[in-house]
Amino acid sequence: MNRRWQFWLGLLISALFLYLALAGLELEEVWQNIRTARYIWIVPGVIVYFLAVWGRTWRWHYLLASIQKVKLSSLFPVVVIGYMGNNIYPARAGEVLRAYVLKRREGISMSSSLATILVERVFDGVVMLFFVFISLPFAPMSPHLRRLVVWSSVLFFGVLGGFFLVAARPENFKAFYRNIAARIIPERFRSRADGILVRFIEGFGGLRRPQDVIMVFVTSVFIWLTETTKYWFVMHGFEFYVPFYVLMLMTAVVNLATTLPSSPGYIGTFDAPGIKVLVQFGVPGAVAAGYTLVLHAALWFPITLLGMFYMLKESLSWKEVRADVTGGSGK
Repeated sequence: MNRRWQFWLGLLISALFLYLALAGLELEEVWQNIRTARYIWIVPGVIVYFLAVWGRTWRWHYLLASIQKVKLSSLFPVVVIGYMGNNIYPARAGEVLRAYVLKRREGISMSSSLATILVERVFDGVVMLFFVFISLPFAPMSPHLRRLVVWSSVLFFGVLGGFFLVAARPENFKAFYRNIAARIIPERFRSRADGILVRFIEGFGGLRRPQDVIMVFVTSVFIWLTETTKYWFVMHGFEFYVPFYVLMLMTAVVNLATTLPSSPGYIGTFDAPGIKVLVQFGVPGAVAAGYTLVLHAALWFPITLLGMFYMLKESLSWKEVRADVTGGSGK
């Protein structure tokens, strides 16, 4: 019932955002822009995008190093499978899928790897806010964007501060948890819950040294600058031009918006904010919509297809993953 509720809520939010994205536009003009685009520019865009995926692999390798050293060549397919999962399964299930495949391949507990993935997501959010702040001197901020930035700042910096506290004082956090658990968790479940917590805290080991934190931040900036470069390449296939900082702002806004629940593949939550940013900088609505929809497809298809290929090589099915995880063997 809970999964069904999440699915329908995501579908409703996607439909609302898609309506906001296309409302008031001549769909025939949007289609004309899509049909006449110079798709050759997607090729360098895809190449640069996979450079960003390699950057994500290196960052995860770095975060996992405090738990276990894993070769980059072994991690890359796991990362791709995870992003494929986010594109086709609801509720960012690809994060669980990535942790599951890593456990199956390398024996690292899902609790620990999920903690490192949470650290990644928070650093991604911080970098998105960094991009917004860089763009502020050049870009007027609408009331909607201002509210998004304020609440995102509270969320991401608050969570990151909590992660630093856990990483710096893990024993204090464990003692606090055990004190609470003794009151609310039945005794027969405490041992298992405690084991999951200990493994989860291990995942924050990469935040204990300042140089490691700086490296994770720098890597995150590299990842998102590289992905923004894909936006820049695809832009050349359409009849408009905006400065690179506008595309940085677009990257930030669409990725902050995709933290909202939506249908698989971030339909609507990616498109509506991206179109609005471009229109704000003078790009005609039909051109902005055509570009954003093509960009979304160019981000979705390559990694999804490659992820399906790697998942087939692993002889995995989502049904098997879900059975193992819900059965407790994935902890």
